[in-house]
Amino acid sequence: MDDDSRYEAVRGRDERFDGVFFTGVLTTGIYCRPSCPAVTPKRHNVRFFPSAAAAQRAGLRACRRCRPDAVPGSAEWNVRADLTGRAMRLIADGVVDREGVEGLARRLGYSVRQIRRQLTAELGAGPVALARVRRAHTARVLLQTTELPVTEIAFAAGFASVRQFNDTIREIHARTPRELRARGRTRSGAPAAGAGGVALRLACRGPYATGAVLDFLARRAVPGIEEVTGTPGQRVYRRTLALPYGHGIAEIHESGGTTAGGGTAGGGWLPCRLHLADLRDLTTAVQRIRRLLDLDADPYAVTERLGADPLLGPLVHRRPGLRSPGAADPHELAVRAVLGQQVTVGAARTLAGTLVAAYGKPLPAPDGTLTHLFPDPGSLADAPLAELGMPAARRAALRTLAAALADGALVLDPGADRDEAERALLALRGIGPWTAGYIRMRALGDPDVFLPGDAGVRHALARLGAGTDRAGDWRPWRSYALHHLWHSTTITEPTEPTETHEPEKR
Repeated sequence: MDDDSRYEAVRGRDERFDGVFFTGVLTTGIYCRPSCPAVTPKRHNVRFFPSAAAAQRAGLRACRRCRPDAVPGSAEWNVRADLTGRAMRLIADGVVDREGVEGLARRLGYSVRQIRRQLTAELGAGPVALARVRRAHTARVLLQTTELPVTEIAFAAGFASVRQFNDTIREIHARTPRELRARGRTRSGAPAAGAGGVALRLACRGPYATGAVLDFLARRAVPGIEEVTGTPGQRVYRRTLALPYGHGIAEIHESGGTTAGGGTAGGGWLPCRLHLADLRDLTTAVQRIRRLLDLDADPYAVTERLGADPLLGPLVHRRPGLRSPGAADPHELAVRAVLGQQVTVGAARTLAGTLVAAYGKPLPAPDGTLTHLFPDPGSLADAPLAELGMPAARRAALRTLAAALADGALVLDPGADRDEAERALLALRGIGPWTAGYIRMRALGDPDVFLPGDAGVRHALARLGAGTDRAGDWRPWRSYALHHLWHSTTITEPTEPTETHEPEKR
């Protein structure tokens, strides 16, 4: 986009570009999201910035009306596999807060200088400034949704000192932390007294097929770490989270956000509540839930490509906003993918529940049916796994995968090189193309994965009178095409398994 087309998006209050760029208004000293409902500023008074950090670096503060710090993340970081895309995914996960820029560089395999230069060139700010925006947003959420003392919030949000926290909040929001908290108490949607946890509204871009996403997660919900309660339209998805500083429980509500008919959230947010053992994990927990729910996707771009396809178009228009769910924990997803080899979805879920009961870490106290954290790779690398009743070759494959994850030979963190990770997976005995592709799609969030050997995909394509050779027409959104095909088999045949597949070649 050039600046003139960006200005037209601002004039049209086009929410499709929220998080893609930010609008700085020189006369007021504020920056906004493109869809800000305020009066459109004159063209010569506007500058555009690639990131909120760049706008803040230019001396602008966040708009109090549209709250640009709370926009969905740019879908570009889901698609891009280069240094900038990988760095942005790691920064969002809180790596800079926990490990510093040196830790970020170590994970990416580049020098600190190279990373700073690349991010500044593309985003107008370095990794520290980009992480600072995240910390400020976390601080605002804690100020307005909890009763924690301001001093505790400063350190929970990741600030090194209370003075740094106070200065940052005043610079970004033009208010002191206490004033920001007081304002939050007057806003609608404040958390209910005594509800516990941290109440959040997770922003999403465009239509979001909440019901279909929860259907997908419900069919795969592993006993002990996941549960879905309530009736369709009013369901709550809950799961445990293993986080850097402790454990957590996330609750996602199907209703309560900006919703349209058919269980589809549109242009708004999903309600969420997080219960965390340590509030320093808030930023990481939010980002992992966002990846699980694919909240940073661009459904407009997906629909433009897939909706025009003669074969997929009817499916896409029947289910607007269908997402490609990722993973809250990539290591967990990888183990579950191996458990799902050559069995139905229900059987894979049962196997995973048995694994959790035998090797998972118990919560300090059960919370409903949630009792454990998923086993870490180190505890599975040498485990007998006799409880699973699987063939010896598949148990060996599971231990081999766990060992590779535990010793770092296989990296599946948000900044992983996807091609390198897939090659490493295929080099492991017992891991074939289906498993590697499924892990790449969900654990690594790749939007362009297709699984031609999947039985559910072949069945769906046969019903449409097509073959797998059509998949090339759906780049770069083949993962979404895959989910539309899977979903089409469940509309009229809800009991049919959607993830059975041919035996691995190895």
